[in-house]
Amino acid sequence: MSALSPAEAAVLARLDGQRGAMLAEIEAWAAINTGSRNLDGLAIMADTLAAAFAPLGADVRRVAAAPATQITPDGHEQPLAHGDNLHMVMRPHAPVRVLLTGHMDTVFGADHPFQACRWLDADTLNGPGVADMKGGIAVMKAALTAFEASPFAAQLGWEVVLNSDEEVSSPGSAPLLADAAQRCHLGLTYEPALPDGTLAGARAGSGNFSATVHGRAAHAGRNPADGRNAVLAAADLALRLAALAGDDLSVNPARIDGGGPNNIVPDAAVLRWNMRPRTAHAQQRAEAGINDAVAAVALAHDVHIHVHGRFARPPKPLDANQQRLFDLVKHCGAVLGLAIAWRDTGGVCDGNNLAAAGLAVVDTLGVRGGAIHSSDEFLCADSLEERARLSALLLMRVAQHGWQR
Repeated sequence: MSALSPAEAAVLARLDGQRGAMLAEIEAWAAINTGSRNLDGLAIMADTLAAAFAPLGADVRRVAAAPATQITPDGHEQPLAHGDNLHMVMRPHAPVRVLLTGHMDTVFGADHPFQACRWLDADTLNGPGVADMKGGIAVMKAALTAFEASPFAAQLGWEVVLNSDEEVSSPGSAPLLADAAQRCHLGLTYEPALPDGTLAGARAGSGNFSATVHGRAAHAGRNPADGRNAVLAAADLALRLAALAGDDLSVNPARIDGGGPNNIVPDAAVLRWNMRPRTAHAQQRAEAGINDAVAAVALAHDVHIHVHGRFARPPKPLDANQQRLFDLVKHCGAVLGLAIAWRDTGGVCDGNNLAAAGLAVVDTLGVRGGAIHSSDEFLCADSLEERARLSALLLMRVAQHGWQR
């Protein structure tokens, strides 16, 4: 499994000179605003990507988002719409199947000032989503195109999920991801690598929560003792949740909505927070801690509290199952002259979901880039052919040697 075989070398040679075509795709895709809440832009992007992937010959369909809800600032639960997702299937009856995932959405809404690409230098493209992850989708497509021209293609089936809501924790696409993961043997996700090519190893999990606090209004001067201050209770809850933080768990109370005129004891408030556990045990501790804190605050302040939310991204430890795929990626990199390294991160992605479904998954196979989620986001253009070659070789090696889930 060391050096390239003549057949492998011939397939990888098909990627030579593809940088310009890949950049043209990325710049065109980045010009389409696909903020997670821009359903019109996401619909255009879904049609555009369906057409771009069509020559591969897979069955391509749009899948409506699963139902989701959100808590409004005044504490009411209401439906929250997400865009359609793309699902592609090739050779579903092959003995080994790979799930490749990416996301169409970005963090830049239709009203965000960051909407256009520009070249910072001859090799660095700045633009919305160029690294995270329209560049990754281009790498995925190029690798699959090369692989489909290989003599090994018949031995491997694949599915692609391009979702519309990854940046908001994939509430509408989580069932699609979980369903596809059950049919496949390993996962490849195309989030960006760091500028030096370092991959994400273990990942913390993530949960987003809202607590609606119902108190009792009263006159702040005449009879304040008759009131039950919901804002004060929400603040108490925030402090109790923050106290749960430790080396294996971060807690970020992010916002309190509520209150009104200074002469009225506020009867409603909404606290929003994020938690990032690094282990399954830390997640269990966080869940128990939420329940205990809510019960204690409700009793202390004589209020009613309803919690909305969950850990949508379970922790992704770099266990033996994950390590063997990382080792294969590292080996493929060495064959291509790439030094592949990885490090743990507190960031989350759909790779967390795939790992929770039992798949070995490497989730930073996209372009080299950085400053994601900011107007300084950039793509290293010299990584396009490099990363496509890495994925194409990885697919060929799995096709030839198999993979046990």
